[in-house]
This record gives sequence, C-alpha cells and structure tokens, in this order.
Amino acid sequence: MSGAFMFAVIILSVVAMVLAISKWNQHPFLVLTIIAVVVGLLCGMDTETVITTVKNGFGNILASIGIVILCGTIIGTVLEKTGAALTMANSILKVVGKKNSVLTMGLTGYVTGIPVFCDSGFVILSPISRALASQSNISLAVMATALSGGLYATHCLVPPTPGPIAMAGTLEADLGLTILIGLIISIPATAVAILYAKKVSATVQIDANPEYTVEELQAKYGKLPGVLHSFSPILLPIILIAFKSVGDFPSNPLGTGMLKTVVSFIGNPVIALLIGVYLSFTLIPKEEKKNTLKWVGEGVTNSAGILAITGAGGSFGAILQALPIADQLTGMLGNVGPVAGILVAFAIASCLKLAMGASTVAMITTSAMVAPMMAGLGLTSDIAKVLMIMAIGAGSMTASHANDSYFWVVSQFSDMNTSQAYKCQTGMTAVMGITTIIVVTALAFFFA
Repeated sequence: MSGAFMFAVIILSVVAMVLAISKWNQHPFLVLTIIAVVVGLLCGMDTETVITTVKNGFGNILASIGIVILCGTIIGTVLEKTGAALTMANSILKVVGKKNSVLTMGLTGYVTGIPVFCDSGFVILSPISRALASQSNISLAVMATALSGGLYATHCLVPPTPGPIAMAGTLEADLGLTILIGLIISIPATAVAILYAKKVSATVQIDANPEYTVEELQAKYGKLPGVLHSFSPILLPIILIAFKSVGDFPSNPLGTGMLKTVVSFIGNPVIALLIGVYLSFTLIPKEEKKNTLKWVGEGVTNSAGILAITGAGGSFGAILQALPIADQLTGMLGNVGPVAGILVAFAIASCLKLAMGASTVAMITTSAMVAPMMAGLGLTSDIAKVLMIMAIGAGSMTASHANDSYFWVVSQFSDMNTSQAYKCQTGMTAVMGITTIIVVTALAFFFA
C-alpha cells in the first residue's frame, strides 16, 4: 500500500474527527476509538491486529497514568470542598498585597491548575474572584482573565493535569523533568495573561456584584485549614517526583543503595499522588469526615471522561505507530531538525485546538501523531521530549473560543457577553500560546 494513500487516510481521519466532535457533537472517546479502528483497517492491517493494537494502546496509556489522573482529581475535589483553595488565595494575597489582587488571582490559578481541571478550577475560584474585584474596585473582567490565564497555563503544561501527563506517557518523557520545566514555562505564560488582563481586559467594565465578600466566604467554609497544610497535597507529590528524577541522573547523586531505592519508590508518580490523596484527607474537619467517601466518589466520577478520552487517544496513537507511515513521515521531516519539528507539532496542536475546542484532545491526538517521528527529528533526549510536550501544550492553548467549554465557563461565571469573552478570553489565550512557543523555541535552540 502506497505511502500517499496512508497519508490521505490519516489526513481524512483527522478531518472526520474534528467534524464528529465539533459539528456533530459526538463524544471524543467514541470518535477516537472508531477512527483508530477505521484507520488501521483502511491501511491494510488485519482485523485481529487492529483489535489487539487498539486494546493494547488503550491499556498501556492508562497503565502508566490512569491512577495518577484519578488521584489528581480526588485531590482537587478535596481542596475545593474543604476551603483549602480559599486558603491558598488568601495566603498569596497576603504576600503580594491587596493592591496586587490581579496578581493574586493569576498566581492562585497557576497553583490550583496543577491538580484541578481548569473548568472546575474556575468554578471553584470564581466567588473569590468576584469578592476581590469588588474589594479592589476593579472590573470583574480583569480578575476573571487573570484567573483564567493562571489556570490555563498549568492546565496545558504541568502534570498531573491529564493532557500533559498523557503526553508524557505517549512520548515516554521523564515525568519529574516534565513537571519542573512545565512549572518554569508556565510562569511567562501566566505573566503575559496577567499583563493582558491589566492592559486589555481593563477596557471591559463588568461590575463584580459578589454574592459573598471574602469575609463571608471564610464564614461559609468555617475554620479554614492552614496555609502549609492547604498547599501540601499539591507540593509534596511534586517534590517527591522531582527527587526521584534527580536520583535517576546517570551520576547517581543519591547513590545506588537504600536511599535511592526508597526515593525511587515514594517518588514514583503513582505512590507520590496516593500520598497526596491521603494528605488531602487530613484537611477534612472531623464534622465532615462522613463526606470523605462521597467526595472521593465525585473525584472518581469527574475523572471518568478524561480517562476514557486518554485511553482512546492511546489507541489511536498505537495504530499510527504500528503503520509503516511512521517511517515515511520521519523520512519527510527528518531533515528539518528538532526546532522545526517542535514548530510543526505546535501548528498541528493549534489547528486541532481551533477546530475542536478541546485542549486535552488536541494534546493527546498531536502527541500520538508525532511520537513515531521523534527519533527522526533528533528529539530523543529527556529535555527534547519535554520541550516537545511544552510545544504541543502551547498549541493546545491557541486559542480558546466558542467551541471550547472553558470559553463558556469563563464567560458565564464572569458575566461576559460573547464579544467581551472573545476580547478577554480568546485574545488572552492566543497571546499565551504564542508567548509559550517563543519561549520553547528559544530553549530548543540550546537544548533540543
């Protein structure tokens, strides 16, 4: 079977996927799974091989990251229910000062977006955003844009958010290094979002009309957990995973004995996130302990859709990697070099994001498409794999508009009409994505 025919099949499959998800409102899990099967059959794979490849692709990706996604969602649910998210916002506010309340919302989003899906994070934090906007006499559009940008940055770039962690699994990248670089590259993305909020969103006047003041929010939650306690379910797993990555350096900085064994065990993402889950349970006051099982159930339920989409993306990626098209794609792009390869991945992710609206689906699909080409592009080192993840994450930011559920969450919870949301949310996410790919490209010149 000719390479041209397989190219045509893959291109048409992506077009069909975009239409099915965005125009015909089909669930991404079903679309990705069916397209994986159809592509395999049309490209000459026998039926048993197609079925086996689809099942193995689904199972392999969830084997590496499924538990981590579940744990991250549970932690996020507990942070919301216990008022720990409010504690984090208050603590950041005390550090930066009330006159910097816009910075507070951006930083709060940056931290909260690590374990919490951006849509959920915005809903959780929007009452705080309203209260601070009223208290600071600032347009709600400014606060909402800063909060949205902070959440979006870590949502698209930092595990254990599902998209980045799925990409790390697909591209076989070091998770600790992905977290570390993601946290660093998320800083300029968040900074430009805050700047955009102050310069552009400030021209959109929306009254805060808060349901609660900051003081009333505190009263609503009762006695809030302490600052270190509130941050600990997020920070401790990240620290443990980072230590494992350090211990795995070829120079063996932690030696080769018991210390390295222990650090490697507790720094495994599964164990680290499980520790984070049980640490989050200590945030629950005695009178609410009866709700622990219910809250865990909510977290598990909320993660089901992401697990399904992630697994289906793994199936699609496994089919693509099994096809001889991988070698032909590598041959075509092998001479362009790692920097150009990173820019190609950014462009693919951007097109999928603009067409479908779903950042996570764009990340999972793009990483599956580029995985077979990584060696041919010269992107084989740990840092190169992470930079590819960051480039795809940047593309998945660019940009949030009317076909994106997050666009409507931000607009509806911030009293924006559609034109205001395009100005604040779409413009801001476009600037974030472009800023991020510029940073990633600059790093790729030196490290890829």
